[in-house]
Amino acid sequence: MKVDRRSFLGLGLGAVAGVVVSPVGLKLTDDSSIWTQNWPWTPVPVDGEVSYDSSVCNLCPGNCGISVRKIADRPVKIEGLAGYPINDGGACLHGIAGLQYLYDPARVKTPLIKKGDKFEKISWEDAITLVAGKLANIRKGGAPQKLACITDKTQGSVPKLFDRFLTAFGSPNLYTMPSLESCLELTAQTLHGNGNTLGFDLENSDFILSFGAGLIEGWGSPVSCFKANASRKKRGAKLYQIEPRLSNTAACADKWIPIKPGTEADLALGICAVMIKNNQFNSSTFKDGFNRFAIMVRNKYAPAKVAGICGIKVADIEKIAGQFVMAKRPLAIPGRGRGRNGQSLKEFAAVHTLNCLVGNLNQRGGAFVMAKNDYLSFPEAILDGVAEVGAGQEKLAGSVDEFVTKLNAAGKPIVDALFVYNANPCYSLNEPKRVKQAFKKVPFVVSFSSFLDETAMEADVILPMNTFLERTEDVPSQAGLTKNVVGLIRPVLKPVFDTKDPGDALIFLARALGGSIAQNFDWETYADCLGDVTAGIWDSLSENGHVLVPPKPFKEFFEGPPDVDFTFLATNPSTVQAQGDFGLTLIPIDNMRLLGAMPADSPFAIKTVSDKVLIGKDIVVEINPQTARGLKDGGDALLTTPVGAARVKVNFNEGIMPGVLGMVRGLGHTFDNKFVSNKGVNVNDLIGPQIESGSGLDAAFGIKAKISKV
Repeated sequence: MKVDRRSFLGLGLGAVAGVVVSPVGLKLTDDSSIWTQNWPWTPVPVDGEVSYDSSVCNLCPGNCGISVRKIADRPVKIEGLAGYPINDGGACLHGIAGLQYLYDPARVKTPLIKKGDKFEKISWEDAITLVAGKLANIRKGGAPQKLACITDKTQGSVPKLFDRFLTAFGSPNLYTMPSLESCLELTAQTLHGNGNTLGFDLENSDFILSFGAGLIEGWGSPVSCFKANASRKKRGAKLYQIEPRLSNTAACADKWIPIKPGTEADLALGICAVMIKNNQFNSSTFKDGFNRFAIMVRNKYAPAKVAGICGIKVADIEKIAGQFVMAKRPLAIPGRGRGRNGQSLKEFAAVHTLNCLVGNLNQRGGAFVMAKNDYLSFPEAILDGVAEVGAGQEKLAGSVDEFVTKLNAAGKPIVDALFVYNANPCYSLNEPKRVKQAFKKVPFVVSFSSFLDETAMEADVILPMNTFLERTEDVPSQAGLTKNVVGLIRPVLKPVFDTKDPGDALIFLARALGGSIAQNFDWETYADCLGDVTAGIWDSLSENGHVLVPPKPFKEFFEGPPDVDFTFLATNPSTVQAQGDFGLTLIPIDNMRLLGAMPADSPFAIKTVSDKVLIGKDIVVEINPQTARGLKDGGDALLTTPVGAARVKVNFNEGIMPGVLGMVRGLGHTFDNKFVSNKGVNVNDLIGPQIESGSGLDAAFGIKAKISKV
């Protein structure tokens, strides 16, 4: 039997997905472990009682339930937790390798203070006293708004504690790293009103129209997406994947629709134009702006215009629109790759508008407009006179990227102190060198981190945090799920080093500052705080390890479909263009084997990376043979963009559109970890930010580039 390339890719990916999420895969892992443990040079843990602890992995936004196998109280293996609402026993390679983070070479083992270019150990008491003294001086100066903070997310008690600390201190300057969840919240706010987010019922849709969403590259909750994708054939559902490269998701799709990079919003609006022209839409819940929107898309996004912009045939646009409308449970998914970096509000809103037009909102197999998790109940903040002054000040920027831009643009420091919690903006944001320059303009930087990564290296003080295996924390579901699940991270062992829960560090710091700030943190420990602020669900959360909120079937979730406001799209916001004048376009590629953000990958994950991505220490760039004039497959080349250059290896790939270059995101770390650092290039070093007007999002989907033989 002849197996073509497409079938081979699908077969291989199906096998990988099966190993990841099925009991057979876990059995193979067990067999492999037993086999390798028989090697005479392999260290074997001491004998002891076998036990299992359940917890939650928070290495990515998936927040999967995990079961940790222990021998004599020593964790030896991580598996997916059967019955957990998000992953039901499945686990990805990052979760399985989570134990390696306990002893990661880059772990911060004790509080550190920077002396010159080096860090020195310091006690927790001295570190808290030092930080509190710096903050007290800022308040004495009457400008508490000069304290800022960058966190990894907005939901959960720990991010809320950082928010509470800034409020009590008197600063509005809290910023969050780009994420799929933040984009979904902004989209829901724009089209449906404040306080909402979006979820997508992939498991029950019969026609998924994905605008580059890497459903098996780590989009949303990876294991949940794996399972939804694996069940498509059984339930007769189709997947159409729209993106400029034949990704793993595209290879597994029923149809791959290649379009020019950055034109996803144009295609979505072109499909809207066809639906409106043919009167194939449901207008029962449209609140405002629809008539203007309809006129705008008919005039500016007619199929003939969109075809030229996207590099697709008019007939294909019309056919996609027809198939989407005729499906029983159609679903459009936004967010290229993992949906984090390089996203635009225009694109998210345009794609979600397709769900609104077919009326598949809050219905089985559709898009869900959901209230953000509100299970936390904090006491009202107490503000003293200084805090009230700061609270009345305008926030410096609308996004973390705008914040970085303003720090660099200022002639003198506009922020006197900066907290960074569980985030690595000096690696993860586009053009990291500008982020490092901005950090150098802040007189005092405090990193709340478990690892001495690129951002922690820029700090003046590091307060080391427990890893997810050593601490307690609530983790609400996010990333496009239709289930409101609140999970509980529980420590499976005592901290290996002199580290603390981030909540405890903030409580100690507030206590050291005293006054109204201490009053706002009137808990002995973070564990006491968590029990208080989750009092409404704590009994179930602590007993079961998770709570499903609300525990109702689909038909009871909402009384009716939500209203849709088209005002934003009716104004036809401009599309962000790739920066530069070179002839090619470099796009970042999300790869399931690389996290691409915080934390850096485990040594195990790095070892699984294909030689089509990394050869030795050299990163590989994908290029269509039609574009590769003068280049040799497997040869060396120099890749140049307006913000940087890098020596790369070349991989000819007919599955990437001519004129497009692809480089994987998640390599090129520079901190001290011999297993993951100095391997490849950080693609973010080569891409400059492109801030979308109105949203403040860095919408740089790529950058203009050239490549030449060396």
